[in-house]
Amino acid sequence: MKILVTGGAGFIGSSFVRMAVRERWAERIINLDKLTYAGNLDNLRDIGQTARYNFVHADIADTEAVEGIFASEAPDAVIHFAAESHVDRSIHSPAPAIHTNLNGTFTLLEAARKYKVARFVHISTDEVYGSIDPPDEADETYPLRASSPYSASKAGSDLLALSYYTTYKLNVSVTRASNNYGPYQFPEKLIPLMISNALEDKPLPVYGDGQQVRDWLYVEDHCRAIRAVLEKGASGEIYNIGGNCSLPNLEVIRRILKLTGKPETLVTRVADRPGHDRRYALTNQKLNRIIGWEPLMSFDQGLEVTIDWYRENHEWIERVKSGEYRLFYELNYAQRG
Repeated sequence: MKILVTGGAGFIGSSFVRMAVRERWAERIINLDKLTYAGNLDNLRDIGQTARYNFVHADIADTEAVEGIFASEAPDAVIHFAAESHVDRSIHSPAPAIHTNLNGTFTLLEAARKYKVARFVHISTDEVYGSIDPPDEADETYPLRASSPYSASKAGSDLLALSYYTTYKLNVSVTRASNNYGPYQFPEKLIPLMISNALEDKPLPVYGDGQQVRDWLYVEDHCRAIRAVLEKGASGEIYNIGGNCSLPNLEVIRRILKLTGKPETLVTRVADRPGHDRRYALTNQKLNRIIGWEPLMSFDQGLEVTIDWYRENHEWIERVKSGEYRLFYELNYAQRG
């Protein structure tokens, strides 16, 4: 099988590419990435030179470039990770999220239809379900209640992907995952930001009261689930992927401080962001029942592995935290302190 991976230089996409090459999930992996701020080819440095992997620098919303790749590579399957995925960025500037998440997905679906791709897995997020009051958890039939430009654009792209199954019989499945964490994550998301700041004895900015609840999923567990959906998932179906580990943000931060040996005095409260969802919660029952997947990495073990990686890869952190990221950090955190 030849797999086209979009966004394969990003956090989750690069994890999938590394595992797919290392464990020989396919005879060939084509990585299509625009290399925006969160796309980093350093994430794939350990792959080395191999005939089974090819990187293509392009925008998924560029019809001519995308069709050229489909024509030359003739992929059997598409795993569509590429997205503008940060909520704060979508609030400050919604246009990139709409361009990439909606227009880009449309371009890929059209190319997949034109070139008769056998399988298309669209990667989405639990944020499309919006904030959920306890004790409820979202299954795949739960109403979509997106509350940010990011989550709304993802909800729209989910529906667009599913429409290509209903209308054109394209073999599409949609996955919706909870918050991922692990090595190589760009330090704007909660866990890598808190780890990198703690290791440098910098303030750890916490939105509001810090009691926003998220479910945490180790990135390699997520990638194994995506492979399972690729190989065993049904056309036109949605599959939730969660880590079975719901925690308030402040508790996650306290565990990071404990594992890094840093004091809780580093915690700094900042004003809550607009439309901040209080609780995300989803159930894996469908994926477990039909495909047999379940997460293997416990949160505490995964957090320790992640902290060790960031501690040992300080130069990687410094490279990605320079330039545009530093400006983003100042706009979003330093001015709120």
